[in-house]
Amino acid sequence: MNFAASDADPHLPGTGTRTEDLPLHTLKILVAGGFGVGKTTLVGAVSEVRPLRTEETLTDASTGVDDLSGVESKSTTTVAMDFGRITMSGGVRLYLFGTPGQERFWFMWDQISYGAVGAIVLADTRRLATSFASVDYFERRGIPFVIAANCFEHARRYTTGEIRKAMDVDPDVPVMLCDVRRREAVKGVLVTLVEHSLRFSDAR
Repeated sequence: MNFAASDADPHLPGTGTRTEDLPLHTLKILVAGGFGVGKTTLVGAVSEVRPLRTEETLTDASTGVDDLSGVESKSTTTVAMDFGRITMSGGVRLYLFGTPGQERFWFMWDQISYGAVGAIVLADTRRLATSFASVDYFERRGIPFVIAANCFEHARRYTTGEIRKAMDVDPDVPVMLCDVRRREAVKGVLVTLVEHSLRFSDAR
């Protein structure tokens, strides 16, 4: 499965519409995980359009509400969702929806997740517990997901086997390491998720 360069597609004859605007298949993908794990960065790294972001500056009102442990330097937070888009070869277009990580915004998840074919659960190995709720959510709703451990600088490195054991997920759930700042790395995670979602659908 390859990603197509969207600007390489010709215009349709006699119209002002580019073929890239008429995908054969559209898939909704969620990007979830705890507060500050890199969801906004992931969407921005791979989106072929300028991503929609709903980040707001953290204020004193979040003191005692949002857990900043391990991300004390973070100054903004997603209050609704992030949105991006990427087109794959074969006419498949992925729409990426980054969910808010704080517990006070979880009421939005049911609306955001409606119609999703799969999800990426981003994890920070320094504080894996912040992503447990995402895993529980997708398991309860039968939404296939993969776990991508974001490789933060200066953080201790763990094997995917160690991360799988700590996250307590089924053996068929793909677990991988990823630097969400790198477009190619994020592409690899998306390809793995789409393939996993197809296998999950065929098995049902």
